[in-house]
Amino acid sequence: MARRGKKYRETIQKVDKLKRYTFPEAVQLAIDCTYAKFDESMELAVRLGVDPRHADQMVRGTVVLPNGVGKTVRVAVFAKGEKEKEALDAGADYAGSEELVEKVQKGWLEFDKAIATPDMMGSVGKLGRILGPRGMMPNAKLGTVTFDVARAVSEIKAGKIDFKVEKAGIVHASMGKVSFGVEKLLENMGAFIETLQRMKPPASKGTYFKAIALSSTMGPGIKIDPIYVKDLLSR
Repeated sequence: MARRGKKYRETIQKVDKLKRYTFPEAVQLAIDCTYAKFDESMELAVRLGVDPRHADQMVRGTVVLPNGVGKTVRVAVFAKGEKEKEALDAGADYAGSEELVEKVQKGWLEFDKAIATPDMMGSVGKLGRILGPRGMMPNAKLGTVTFDVARAVSEIKAGKIDFKVEKAGIVHASMGKVSFGVEKLLENMGAFIETLQRMKPPASKGTYFKAIALSSTMGPGIKIDPIYVKDLLSR
């Protein structure tokens, strides 16, 4: 096992491994545990009472975090004619049709999210091997294959994130930056947890929120008692 650095070892002493914190306590403690010179991200990990091996228990979706994620997201839109102009007017960083597809095929990937109109998917489908492994392939279920490109671009720029439960039943998502402060981070966490709760599969039985943990980029994991979900959602 790799030896942890001195600052991490000092920081972890602040965390009671046996305690399950409330959401406000966890956020404040996670902030107190940061020590990097950059603005660390805050990541929430939620273990759900689902078995992703069964299609009827898959949890996948999107949520617009009210305070964004704290970084500029570069958006590329594959569209033709008026839709291309509409995308650029809405704030897309790049937009185009066949020439943009060809550019990506040649190795250009200077964007973080991709949107496509349905009539472009025949061409965009060729980019599956490039965009798919990077989680950037436009997907109708995530709202990134649509003729309403203006709305799609605006939502992503405003802080829309997508998430998908992993094989172990865990969902990971960034809740923003340490610099957001406690209240803004709690608002983002509330929006995310509320979305997960709303998407609970009917086939999921028993306890849905099994375990929750918060951590900064460099900091230790801080366990939150799922019993406090109702308090977060009632804020």
